[in-house]
Amino acid sequence: MKKTLALLLAMMMVIGLFAGCGQEAEPTAPATDAPTEAANTTEAPTEAEAEPVELIVFAAASMTETLTELGNQYMADHPEVTIVFNFDSSGTLKTQIQEGADVDIFISAGQKQMNQLDITADAAVNTEGLDFVLEGTRFNILENKVALAVPEGNPAGINSYDDLIAGLKDASIMLAMGNADVPVGQYTQKILTYFELVEADLAAAGAITYGSNVKEVTTQVSEATVDCGIIYQTDAFSAGLTVVDTATAEMCGQVIYPAAVMNVSRNVEAAKAFLEFLTGDAADAVFENVGFTPVA
Repeated sequence: MKKTLALLLAMMMVIGLFAGCGQEAEPTAPATDAPTEAANTTEAPTEAEAEPVELIVFAAASMTETLTELGNQYMADHPEVTIVFNFDSSGTLKTQIQEGADVDIFISAGQKQMNQLDITADAAVNTEGLDFVLEGTRFNILENKVALAVPEGNPAGINSYDDLIAGLKDASIMLAMGNADVPVGQYTQKILTYFELVEADLAAAGAITYGSNVKEVTTQVSEATVDCGIIYQTDAFSAGLTVVDTATAEMCGQVIYPAAVMNVSRNVEAAKAFLEFLTGDAADAVFENVGFTPVA
């Protein structure tokens, strides 16, 4: 009986062993390197950043305040653009361009200096046959006024160009004017000629002092080292000086500022875009605020 019971138990154990071996383990998910759905999600491609551009702008000293303001506005809206200004007399700027300075844009306070760089200008003006103005980009951007400005309080009591002329004739006043190679000086020379005064005689009599650009003349008036000065209306405004009279076109002609891209520019399209900005409504408001008049 015991042998029979033992035999039955042994058979049951064998059967259970075979049954366990016949069952397959629950399959596990194979390892994979595939990213999850979240990992597969990528951001939409962004527009390629614009290439950085450095624009070098040569401009008449009388535009220092306005162009600096407008340049900052433009760079804020176009962070890829850096504008580097070189402000000086138009004659000095013309010479620097002629001698190979890096430049993209030239804005002169007179037509003469631009004509001297423009191969299409009269050969009587462009006597050296210089060719720096990019064809099709030159235009007249602004008009200014030639102003007679006096120091604070107007100690000499000068209230008009007629008062100026009378004082120069009797050598009772001192006038500050620009050198002959800068536009403001050339306009002043025309005014003196209009009133039949000889500049050399006035200088010899000690009635005239000079400045190498309009800012130097303005400083002399501001510091009251002279009785009056002939400067641009815009410079008088920026310096807080009193303008007692402005010259007529008959006295010295119109004060027109030409602008152009230079054909040595390495950034022609960017230069054109900045000049276009300077003809827009936002720029007009800044220019007009100090006394410039946009030229249609």
